[in-house]
Amino acid sequence: MSMIRDLRAAVRPSRVSLRKDSGAYDATRDPGNPSAVVDCAVYRDGARVETDTPLTPQTAMRQVRRDGGFVWIGLHEPTEDEFAGIAREFGLHPLAVEDAVQAHQRPKLERYDDSLFTVFKTIHYVDHDELTASSEVVETGEVMCFTGRDFFITVRHGGKGSLRALRHRLQEDPELLLKGPSAVLHAIADHVVDGYIAVADAVQDDIDEVETEVFSPGRKGSPRGTDAGRIYQLKREVLEFKRAVAPLLRPMLLLSERPMRLIDPEIQKYFRDVADHVARVQEQVVGFDELLNSILQANLAQASVAQNEDMRKITSWAAIIAVPTMVCGVYGMNFDYMPETHWKFGYPLVLSVTVVLCLGIHRTLKRNGWL
Repeated sequence: MSMIRDLRAAVRPSRVSLRKDSGAYDATRDPGNPSAVVDCAVYRDGARVETDTPLTPQTAMRQVRRDGGFVWIGLHEPTEDEFAGIAREFGLHPLAVEDAVQAHQRPKLERYDDSLFTVFKTIHYVDHDELTASSEVVETGEVMCFTGRDFFITVRHGGKGSLRALRHRLQEDPELLLKGPSAVLHAIADHVVDGYIAVADAVQDDIDEVETEVFSPGRKGSPRGTDAGRIYQLKREVLEFKRAVAPLLRPMLLLSERPMRLIDPEIQKYFRDVADHVARVQEQVVGFDELLNSILQANLAQASVAQNEDMRKITSWAAIIAVPTMVCGVYGMNFDYMPETHWKFGYPLVLSVTVVLCLGIHRTLKRNGWL
């Protein structure tokens, strides 16, 4: 039971490290090794079997069949030719192999005769100094997992989300590795979903920043609003986040509720915890989408109100200017017999009446809030 109590601590990194110290999670292929195989190891009795020379998937599987244990192979963006030999060696289903090579799959769980095929979407938060209309907020990748009785194969796509640090943490917990490939599957699921939680917290900060800008008073006490393009871009990134999270809930529920011969019963109950966290993040992302809709509508409403205020001011000044325009137009007509044209006080009187009318209109419009 000590293994079960320590399960979450063994496989789960701190959320701070997921967001701030992303360098440990960015490793892909070794520059000196062009192979798609990032790591290949045999685990027996809860420990990694050390060898003098690097193992190939074929030699590792021969060791497992001879001495027991299981093999964990990690690949990064393999080509069809690079993956063909591994697929034949482990008897992987052609449809699952095609999905793993081509990528761009929705999160899902598929059961075949002797294996499970699971697809996870990884999410990485892209740090930025300022959110703009073209800022990339989240970056997605994929992790495909083949779980068998004596093998576990991961296929990653994307530059982020390396599993190397996770592998090292699992190797420090022999009791957990004794549970076999199903323990590794749970560790990866928990790791991916923890990444969702960290990214959700970071996106929440961006939304709070935009919301503050939209509703904070601008110059002269009027709402200044913000660029609608920034809000729309953030909404697009939240939609990308939603596409990664929402489809994963059902696979996690299946892993936690339905007995499967490839999943250890003690490990299976912990998939329910992962499913709960997926549901929580899904609710957050849906809330983000609805909140951004409200912020976008509020921003557009503020822009409309600002335009209406500008039009009211223009209309008010046009009404004021109309008075002298009308008077000047009347007295500008070239007639001999017009009132006050030959009276010496006619010009000052007309000018005074024009100024009084303009001031009266200005005062009335300002009192009614038009100026």
